Amino acid sequence: MSLRKQLNDILIALLPTNPAESIKGTELIRLARLQLDGHYSDASLRYHFSIMSCDPSSPIAKVEKGQGYYRRSAPAPALSSAQELISLTQGRLDDITTDQSAIDQTMLRIRKFRAIVHRYFEINGRFPFIFRHAFAREAPLGNLWKYPEMVLIDWETGDAPDEAMTLDPTMLALKQRLGLSPFGMHAARLRIQPSLQTYREDFFQTLAISQWAHAGELIYAAPIIDEALADGLRRLNSMYGIGVTSFGLTSEMLDDLPRPAQILNAHPRETEAIMARLDINRIAAPQIRPHLDWQGLNALRCESDEARELVHWITHCLEAGRAEPYKEPEPPASTGH
Repeated sequence: MSLRKQLNDILIALLPTNPAESIKGTELIRLARLQLDGHYSDASLRYHFSIMSCDPSSPIAKVEKGQGYYRRSAPAPALSSAQELISLTQGRLDDITTDQSAIDQTMLRIRKFRAIVHRYFEINGRFPFIFRHAFAREAPLGNLWKYPEMVLIDWETGDAPDEAMTLDPTMLALKQRLGLSPFGMHAARLRIQPSLQTYREDFFQTLAISQWAHAGELIYAAPIIDEALADGLRRLNSMYGIGVTSFGLTSEMLDDLPRPAQILNAHPRETEAIMARLDINRIAAPQIRPHLDWQGLNALRCESDEARELVHWITHCLEAGRAEPYKEPEPPASTGH
């Protein structure tokens, strides 16, 4: 039996499932050698550990920050994987499961994460706009390659506390003279669970939905612990410039959070407590393009009511001279007969 095949069988029992309890390579070599048929050098075993840790089908994974190894979990079913937004928002639940409670739980996690990201960026001086109708049940699957879940607007505001929402007229005038956009616009794709099986699709969807913006951001809820996964994302970032961030929230942590409406409307102390649970990790910074693709943005505006609303909101802020949070329009009042 080949060394690779032996290690696949042996490592499952030797490796800890918790990355925090990862085992050093030297100790793993010692334990593996006790069960191996044949004599293999330390260098050969270390080489196999390194190669196998980059294979999504192998049981061994290397921690992103450190020298230890742990057991990679089995590939997650579609319902709880990084692609849950694709399936759940497109009305294709029957293809995945008939367990309604599992569907409800996963949908609630998604909404909580969206609310957490919304509040986090608000607190940190960025202005989010959410696309909802683009992912409605009747929407085409191709929308996942056209629209972001969230757009983040960055404004130049005044320095004084009472001018925190006031647009800086000097910077606006300077950018206008230089032919630059008076704001920064980042298009973001939100995903719950990163994995070696799905990260490329996540990444290239983010690239596709952000071509017209200044930058694209791929934002994961769960921590990115697997070194091979983090390295893969960084390599793609170096070629295409999409930023990657993890909020450090496991599924269990999302389950423990308040409901989405409570997150969005929490009092300052409650918000501070919620934000303290985050472990923000910037895997790769986005590459900022100097100019918007106005033609691409205009094409999106002609196709989407939400994109038109996005442009209307930005225009209103410019005319008012204030960076105001987006407020969804009130539904039209029903008329009784």
